[in-house]
Amino acid sequence: MTNTLARPSSGIDLTQPLFFKRNRVFRVYRGGKLFSEFFGDDPVDGNFPEEWIASTVKALNKDSQNEQEGLSVIRDSQKTFLSLLHEHSDAMTNDQEFDVLVKLLDSAIRLPAQAHPDRTFSRAHFQSDHGKTEMWVVLATRPGANLYFGFKDGVTRDILKRTITQSETDKNAFLEILQECPAKAGDIWLVPARVAHAIGAGCLILEVQEPTDFTIQPEHWCDQYRLSEKEMYLGLNPETALECFDFSITGEKAFAFGRKTPSLLEQNCSHMKESLISYRDTPCFAVNRHTITKGNGTIAGSAVFVVTSGTGTLIGCGAPHSVSKGDYFFLPYAAREVRVHSDQSIQLIECLPSQK
Repeated sequence: MTNTLARPSSGIDLTQPLFFKRNRVFRVYRGGKLFSEFFGDDPVDGNFPEEWIASTVKALNKDSQNEQEGLSVIRDSQKTFLSLLHEHSDAMTNDQEFDVLVKLLDSAIRLPAQAHPDRTFSRAHFQSDHGKTEMWVVLATRPGANLYFGFKDGVTRDILKRTITQSETDKNAFLEILQECPAKAGDIWLVPARVAHAIGAGCLILEVQEPTDFTIQPEHWCDQYRLSEKEMYLGLNPETALECFDFSITGEKAFAFGRKTPSLLEQNCSHMKESLISYRDTPCFAVNRHTITKGNGTIAGSAVFVVTSGTGTLIGCGAPHSVSKGDYFFLPYAAREVRVHSDQSIQLIECLPSQK
């Protein structure tokens, strides 16, 4: 690879880790207080409860005045991550598509019951090759935090439609048909497209997903905010939109399907690498966790890395880069392998694109 490719005219060195400007995105639900523990932000809830990381996706917000809302921008530049991927795909990804979106979100309320389209539905109705399969890693919780995953046994399309009508006047109607479970730090969930779910109040979550903002959320209310029909159904006829819901993954079957446990990939005296979500679980992405304790470990591009605890130094990519909890970066393909050193301990979550 030539220096021209690794050091393009933009002045951004693609043999180095790429750090981003902060990218908090507006949502109609409130949250964000737990970002104080992760990023050092003010400990307040508001309507910017999500941080989009290495994002190539524009947020689907009603009445947004920002044409680039949701897109990640490289720190100390005006260059979007999306434009670098398009202009320098060789140095960034070895000419492979980087089709994954990473988020940090903190919910102060229960989010609306929802499901996401699969790729077949997205191609037919949104002219997109991507649906929205996602996964969650729970990083921290507030007291009483919970999650909702799958319908209860026996829920049918007719019951769902009746519950949608009831939700106009009863904001808790969907609790009668969704399965609830407590949330605790360290929980890992795979949320395939079409499975009913909702993030409950009090969860700080690292979410990895296909790169879209497609959500069908047929409840009429998000806490005190009344959703418009477009926000509920993304402009689709409601009957069509409800095809996104899978009524076969319910009850204990749903919990068994969604809950995941880490599996060990590699380990030596200082570096443990675990698989949280593998390509056997879904072809849409893979997620690994690196724990480096009093020594060195190696990471490689092209991938997004989020530091979830500890401190350390990235070495072997020009000048050393100090990183700590709350930092995140994209490691280009041109950077090859980078050594991570920690005198104490550091944990990083690695997010990889789809497997073609």
